Amino acid sequence: MYRFLIIAVVVLVSATGQVRAQDPQFSQYYSAPLYLNPGFTGITQEHRVTFNHRLQWPNLPQAFSTYSASYDVFVDELRSGFGIMASTDKMGSAGWRTSYVGFLYSYKVRLSENWVFSPGLYFAYGSNGLDRSKLMLRDGLEYDGQSIDPEVNRLGNQNFFDFSAGMVLYNRSLWLGVASYHMNKPNISILGDESRLPIKVNVHGGMKLPLYSGPRKLARVSYITPSFVYKFQGSQFQQLDVGLQYHIDPVAVGVWYRGIPIKDDIDNEGEVLQIVQRDALVLVMSFMLKNLQIGYSYDFTVSGLGTTTGGSHEISLVYEFSNDKRKKKKAMKLIPCPSFNSKSGFWN
Repeated sequence: MYRFLIIAVVVLVSATGQVRAQDPQFSQYYSAPLYLNPGFTGITQEHRVTFNHRLQWPNLPQAFSTYSASYDVFVDELRSGFGIMASTDKMGSAGWRTSYVGFLYSYKVRLSENWVFSPGLYFAYGSNGLDRSKLMLRDGLEYDGQSIDPEVNRLGNQNFFDFSAGMVLYNRSLWLGVASYHMNKPNISILGDESRLPIKVNVHGGMKLPLYSGPRKLARVSYITPSFVYKFQGSQFQQLDVGLQYHIDPVAVGVWYRGIPIKDDIDNEGEVLQIVQRDALVLVMSFMLKNLQIGYSYDFTVSGLGTTTGGSHEISLVYEFSNDKRKKKKAMKLIPCPSFNSKSGFWN
C-alpha cells in the first residue's frame, strides 16, 4: 500500500503539467559555492575541489539523500573561472533520482581597486526518473512481478538540458549575488507528457566583520560573518535563511535560521492571516586543516514535522590548492576574492 501511494503521487504530480516541488538544498551554502551561484566559479587563487553530502529526515524508512561534487580553477591570463559540477538527489523508497552534470564558466571584471564583478553560466545535462523494479505492487501483478497498470508501465526516465546564470559583486569585506536556475524550464515529466521545472531564483549576501582592529599579521584574528540566502521557485515555494558564523582560525561555528518570516494564510472563515513560517534551526561547525576545510551541520526541525523525522545531517569537504611561488610571482595581478573558509583566504 505504501508503494502504491508513492505511485499515485508520482502520477498526480506529473499529470498536473506544473512542477511545484523545490530543488534539493544544502545548509552549508558557502561550502557548496558553485551549487549556490555559478558566479563563484574560479573565485579562488588556483584549483578547488568540493564535496557535499546531505541526509535529510533519516528516521523515515527511506531518507532523502543528496550528493554534490565540483572542481573549478581560476585562469589568471583569461581572468576567467572554469568548472565542472555533478549532483544527484534520491527521494523515497521508489528510487526517484534527479541527477545533473554540467560545465561552469565565469569572468572576473575588476570595476575598481576594491570591487570585482563576476558573472557566471552553468550548462548542465539532467536526468529524472525512478526505478520501476522497486515498485512491486500486491494488486495486479504479472507473472514476472511487474505491475500491469498502464500508468505504472509508462513511468520512465526523462533526460533534459538545463541552463542557469548568476552574478556576484564583492570587495574586501562583503559580497552580494543573485542566481537564476532552470532558465529554460526543462521538461522533467516521467510520463512522457509535459511537466516544466519552474525557474529558481536566489539572492544572497554577507559581510566579514573583524573583531580585532590591530595589525593584520596577527595570526589568530577572530571575526564574524553575518549572511543570508533568500530564494523562491515557481509560485509555491519561498524561503529565507539568515545566519551568523564566528571564526577564529582554524575553527568556525555558526547558527542559521531557515523559514520565511511572514506568509499569508487563509483560516476556516476565509480570512487572510499573516503567520510566521518555521522550518529549521541549523548548527554549523568547520575545521581548517592547511588547505582542507571539513564541515558538519545539523538541522533541528522546528516546523510541524517535529523531531520525528530525525532532522538533517550534512558534511562538506573543500580543498583549495595553493602554489606559494605562483602567489608571490603574481601577487599584484590576482583579482581579490572573498573566502568563507579562513581569515587568510578572505582577501588575497
